[in-house]
Amino acid sequence: MTRMTRRELGRLAAGATVLAAAPGLSFAQGAPIRIGYSMSLSGGLAPNGRSSLLAHKIWQEDVNARGGILGRPVELVFYDDQSSPANVPGLYTKLLDVDKVDMVTSSYATVMVAPSMPVVMQRNMCYVSLFGAGVNEAFQYNRYFSMNVSGDDIRGNYAKGFLDVAAKLPTPPRSIAILAVDNEFAQKAADSARYLSKQRGLRIAYDRSYPPTTVDFTPTMRSIQAARPDLIFIGSYPPDSNGILRAVSELRITAQMFGGGMIGPQIAAVQAQLGPILNNLVNWDVYSPEPTMDFPGIRAFQEKYRARAVQEQVDVLGNYLQPYAYAQMQVVEQALGRVGRVDQAALAADMHANVFKTVVGDIKFGASGEWSEPRNLLVQFQGITDGDLEKYKRPGTKVILFPENLKSGELRTPYGAPA
Repeated sequence: MTRMTRRELGRLAAGATVLAAAPGLSFAQGAPIRIGYSMSLSGGLAPNGRSSLLAHKIWQEDVNARGGILGRPVELVFYDDQSSPANVPGLYTKLLDVDKVDMVTSSYATVMVAPSMPVVMQRNMCYVSLFGAGVNEAFQYNRYFSMNVSGDDIRGNYAKGFLDVAAKLPTPPRSIAILAVDNEFAQKAADSARYLSKQRGLRIAYDRSYPPTTVDFTPTMRSIQAARPDLIFIGSYPPDSNGILRAVSELRITAQMFGGGMIGPQIAAVQAQLGPILNNLVNWDVYSPEPTMDFPGIRAFQEKYRARAVQEQVDVLGNYLQPYAYAQMQVVEQALGRVGRVDQAALAADMHANVFKTVVGDIKFGASGEWSEPRNLLVQFQGITDGDLEKYKRPGTKVILFPENLKSGELRTPYGAPA
């Protein structure tokens, strides 16, 4: 079991934030239900961490306005993990052993979810994570549930949409280049592209990784250009996504399809900065405001989110992980409502057994706690001529090419063609 000194616990306690129910709301008798987690409110992951927190605040306000959960108000108790995985175990120890929270959820991103798992498992807590990719592959914890579209077979699913769409090109592709940053998520994305490309008989013309500290991508992109691949699959994080796309634009690199698993183009600030450089990019995503994803409640959530985003200094669109952060808490709410009490074993059983109605659609968890049906989107940016973000609130700018049941547009080729 993780143990901490009183001095260490006191240091961590100084950073605690508790969001209680607004005064004036009426509840039945009972102490608040306290949901605890760490969140990246500073450091490299802070842009997504802060916008996830705003989604949680909106959920808390919504649920408390309806009378709370089980007639009890909901409080959020959270700490800034500073985007440092090393801080996470101590924060969850504090939440569970000192703050005595009733439920725990996670920070954003695989690298921040994994370090919390041993602490959560030692306390036998039910755990709903946010965008942790394949975290439970190693732990096999039966009270873990993942708010992430990848499913339980990342290798077989993640790059499937990219290659399925490529297979329908008028001139069938024969070769692919794969480039990925050296971190856990991007390497899993690259492994999927490599594995599925070999299955489909594509020649891998280039396959390299780069360190996260890389700044100048021009030499790397020249090497890819020299290999003359039909497809280019990139697994990257911001800000390297920006550097790669700017290098590609300056070198005037074209390919039948370019993109794959780039993290960054989903974010409003990146869309504003890159403008037409994104045109015809084909990339992994989780949400787009297309008619096929007009799920019940999504518009109401985004209206509330966008009305507060500028003041909160977070992503102004909320077209990426923000609806999933809201849905993460909806899962907790619905399970508690059905079980009728805070009982970790009963809550886990409920989460395995039932379908959840959320702002990102119906969700069913499989045996590993991942979504039983993966929903990796492949989208294409179309008609981008400037950095104005209003277009991203409407259909037709980021069309969905895959999966077929959510498809909303047709592929345009090649990447690098004018809008």
